Amino acid sequence: MNIKVMVSALLLVGMALSGCSGLPQPKPPGAGNPPVITASFAADKGMYGDIIKVYLAAEDPQGEMDRIAVQVSQVGYGVYPTSWTVVKPKYAKKFVGYIQWDTYSEDTPKMPEWTQISMNITVIDKGGNQSVPVVLPYQFVTGGFASPPLPAPFSQRRVIPRIGYIDIDLINPEAPMGPLD
Repeated sequence: MNIKVMVSALLLVGMALSGCSGLPQPKPPGAGNPPVITASFAADKGMYGDIIKVYLAAEDPQGEMDRIAVQVSQVGYGVYPTSWTVVKPKYAKKFVGYIQWDTYSEDTPKMPEWTQISMNITVIDKGGNQSVPVVLPYQFVTGGFASPPLPAPFSQRRVIPRIGYIDIDLINPEAPMGPLD
């Protein structure tokens, strides 16, 4: 057998076994374009214990938006476990709304002034495709600030629906820890 033919045959067999046939591969079910966060907004400062409304506008041409993931990072503490919000079917294609976070926790009665956090937010569809994340900073301060006006598209609506909640209890890294068992 000619050496060129043998090498070519081995190459084709290897490519076929590895799935690299050079031909377009079919996409798995649910694959496609990821959702897109088209707008986002949250105040960048407020008092500990305030309710933060995180405004989001997102769309998915396939109508498969499934979950909103919020991951909070806190300077001096670290990253908290992800908070998941299930997107209701009526919002699976497009929504303009907010997710609500009550920052007060009974386990953390106070938070140091100037504590900085950031909220990393992603929308995920049923196929596991993730939007480009948005990162919103926030700082806990006491008094002397006004809530900024809502930007478009949020300011253009009379009623903005609540899409869900952020379920994260913050920790004061300066607070003494209780006894270890």
